[in-house]
Amino acid sequence: MMRASRLFGLDSAGKGSALATTCLLDQATMDQPPGNTQPSPAKIEASAHSSDSSLREQALGHLFLGQLLAFMWQSGARDIEVLKSEVDRGGYDVVLESNRVIRHVQLKSSFRGSKVREVDISTKLLHKPDGCILWLEFDRETLAIERFYWFGSEAGNGLPDLGVRISRHSKANSKGEKNQRLAHRVVAKGDFQILADISELVEKLFG
Repeated sequence: MMRASRLFGLDSAGKGSALATTCLLDQATMDQPPGNTQPSPAKIEASAHSSDSSLREQALGHLFLGQLLAFMWQSGARDIEVLKSEVDRGGYDVVLESNRVIRHVQLKSSFRGSKVREVDISTKLLHKPDGCILWLEFDRETLAIERFYWFGSEAGNGLPDLGVRISRHSKANSKGEKNQRLAHRVVAKGDFQILADISELVEKLFG
């Protein structure tokens, strides 16, 4: 069942000489209780992107749709509908309709500089009208979307082939084996097309 939706997913400088700064740092290290060392800012940041990934994806979804709708408004193309499934089982995150084109869109994301080079995609997306995948690359501090990666075809041609590489579960079973996810395929980032901006994305989506 579908409904209209607005959703869709440290440095510090010290005073004094270098010697004094070194001494202060050494003293701070000595004052730390054993086994209770503070994680580096980079580790704290990376942890947030992992532990709060659901919140991050929701925020990015809102940011993407806001950017898309603002562009459509400014372009005078206001015949757009945004729909989201009540049940997450169809292989897509959001449905976009404009210019008599219906797109089932799977959203993926990674921050700039991330080592992520592939994503798992449900084969169910192949059975949706004009299914496509949109990979958002964003700034890890502000979540500002900086680049769009596109995997899809012209309207009316459906989703391109996902390849034959079957994905695996991220967690191992009791035997230490990561079972296959037979209904999912691995798609490499190199298979995506880099788009210049939101206007090029709209052209890909709706022609």
